[in-house]
Amino acid sequence: MKNSSDEGEYRGGGTGTQAILEDRASFMTIDERWMESALREAEQAFQRKEVPIGAVIVKEGRIIGKGYNQTETLQDPTAHAEIIAITAAASWLGSRRLEECTLYVTLEPCAMCAGAIVQARIPRLVFGAPDPKAGACGTLYNLVQDQRLNHRVILLPGILEARSSAMLSEFFSKVRNGELGKPGGSR
Repeated sequence: MKNSSDEGEYRGGGTGTQAILEDRASFMTIDERWMESALREAEQAFQRKEVPIGAVIVKEGRIIGKGYNQTETLQDPTAHAEIIAITAAASWLGSRRLEECTLYVTLEPCAMCAGAIVQARIPRLVFGAPDPKAGACGTLYNLVQDQRLNHRVILLPGILEARSSAMLSEFFSKVRNGELGKPGGSR
């Protein structure tokens, strides 16, 4: 059986011989729909020759902050998608505390971003692909659920993981093959 988040879902017809393959959007969960928005942010990063990671912060059914990686363009090691989205959301709310918000990001956050998530008091984190090299939300470390800290985050990993991973794989393949030029520049 196919995963509804990737290609649609089979629904049996009246006689059992008819199959209806409906558009995947009709079967997407709320988390998958918001992750689609994060993937669109990641696509912007890809177009700008940045590592394609995107993030959105949602409160009460509305995106209040979004971002994509801009570390190369800005020459700023802190310009991760999550940090940009957190800054935008805090500005929109007029508060550093992002309570009652959910952060959606295409790749598991690193230690820096995990620390910012805790500091912003974001209660819920949904991410696409795990990060075996720098993941600090369950893979290498789990800073956002560390009992020694004063805030812990509910985690939902693996949402649209295949699409997030595929975009990253395609990007790094193009980097290795010399198909991408400098970020923000031409080939």
